[in-house]
Amino acid sequence: MTEALDNIIRGCQAGDPRTQRELYILFKDKMFGICLRYAGNYDDAQDIVQDGFVKIFMKIGQFRFEGSFEGWMRRIMVNTALEKYRMQCQIININDYTKEIDTVSPSDLSGEISAKELVQFVQELSPRYRMVFNLYAIEGYSHKEIGNMLDISEGTSKSNLSRARAILQEKVRKYFSQSAKIK
Repeated sequence: MTEALDNIIRGCQAGDPRTQRELYILFKDKMFGICLRYAGNYDDAQDIVQDGFVKIFMKIGQFRFEGSFEGWMRRIMVNTALEKYRMQCQIININDYTKEIDTVSPSDLSGEISAKELVQFVQELSPRYRMVFNLYAIEGYSHKEIGNMLDISEGTSKSNLSRARAILQEKVRKYFSQSAKIK
């Protein structure tokens, strides 16, 4: 951690609005990127960022300069996103579905897909699948940890991840299929 960031954090801990603004400007884009992965759209992501920064400023006195400050902020943003969607989504077990979905191997795909398009595909997932997918694939949480966070079983977390991956694979398959028709 740099001395400049330490000073900004200390100013925020003292309740100084100038340093709060500096901290917000310094991290808003990075935190927005995190929130966008969990949100269904741009406006929801902005709401999560705003709520997250309010929590950061309320809890910044708890930061003890041990470990990564950015990691500490990231956890608050992820938890804020989870809180927003926890009540809105019911996580369901994929075992309720009888339809099997074929998987696509990366070698079957030719061409390129932009990061923007991939983010859009993830945002199109239902909140329940998007949460599990992001927590596992992006944040690196285990299924046991995800189960505890979302109050679901480890098996439900695994099945929701499997379903999310299958949906994403199908979206990518359709994307490349449509791209091939255009060419």
